[in-house]
Amino acid sequence: MKKFEIAVIPGDGIGKEVVPAALTVLNTAAEVHGGIRFDFTEFPWSCDYYLKHGQMMPDDGLQILQGFDAIFLGAVGNPRLVPDHISLWGLLIKIRREFEQVINIRPAKCFKGLCSPLVNPNDFDLIVVRENSEGEYSEVGGRIHRGEDELAIQNAVFTRKGTERAMRYAFELAQKRRGHVTSATKSNGIFHSMPFWDEVFNEVKQDYPDVATASIHIDALAAFFVTRPQMFDVIVASNLFGDILTDLGGAIMGSIGIAPAANINLNGKYPSMFEPVHGSAPDIYGKGIANPIGQIWTAKMMLDHFGEEELGNKILKVIEEVTEAGVKTPDMGGSASTREVTGEICRRLKAL
Repeated sequence: MKKFEIAVIPGDGIGKEVVPAALTVLNTAAEVHGGIRFDFTEFPWSCDYYLKHGQMMPDDGLQILQGFDAIFLGAVGNPRLVPDHISLWGLLIKIRREFEQVINIRPAKCFKGLCSPLVNPNDFDLIVVRENSEGEYSEVGGRIHRGEDELAIQNAVFTRKGTERAMRYAFELAQKRRGHVTSATKSNGIFHSMPFWDEVFNEVKQDYPDVATASIHIDALAAFFVTRPQMFDVIVASNLFGDILTDLGGAIMGSIGIAPAANINLNGKYPSMFEPVHGSAPDIYGKGIANPIGQIWTAKMMLDHFGEEELGNKILKVIEEVTEAGVKTPDMGGSASTREVTGEICRRLKAL
């Protein structure tokens, strides 16, 4: 029997509601499968932890996490009490950067039982591969002066290694899907980094002659997400462009509450981390109506990462059966609670 050691960080707000729901589904899936087992170790690191201890995680937090097979994260943030730049850089981004989780992947698809705001979504099924370690989100820059002469400089950093790594991941993923990669660029407006991005993309694609390609400026690409999302298979994008596109991907699905994500470490030195795209939603925390699907779909991506794609696909199939049957939380136009949606998914999993 395979055993997977998972570090669980529910975090803030609805993370504390949807993470237990996803763990219930994972345990049910393990029972159905019969050949795997999960050992979950929960850590209370969050904004509440920060208010008590002055930091989002203990000094040896990364050393503690390093020994796990994966990290399963709920949500981070409570901006009323802790500024976002403290909560995110003290936990989520700290883990991403120091564990070399250099790739972020986020799927979006026309979801059964969910009403897309698009008039004709045309059964789109796409996945964004986002460079996750540098680009526009680098820490290089600074501020000087105050008053009317105040100046802020933010440098975007693009290395050949980081850029090529993301692109090769996208091409290899496309080979397992429908064989098409779209590059998100803006070389007609950003003078140095985007022409460099284009050059690397043109070099990398020569090694994948079986994969069709396109290079589209980010403004037009965002418009195409709305007007013809079915044209996309795999999109590779820089840190900022990928971040924006994936939130848009959640929006065209009909609810950002169902969108999953994975932060992937490629060298095997550290665990990868799995988290939904939605935030902590403090306005609905405690009401029992948080949508658990984003966290459960994220669990499916973690199973894929472990090589358990068949079981992961069963979970996604059941999720869509449940939404199609009308068992949905209020954000999806339904009236079901978090517990009811989770229970119906587990019931159908057991019936497989």
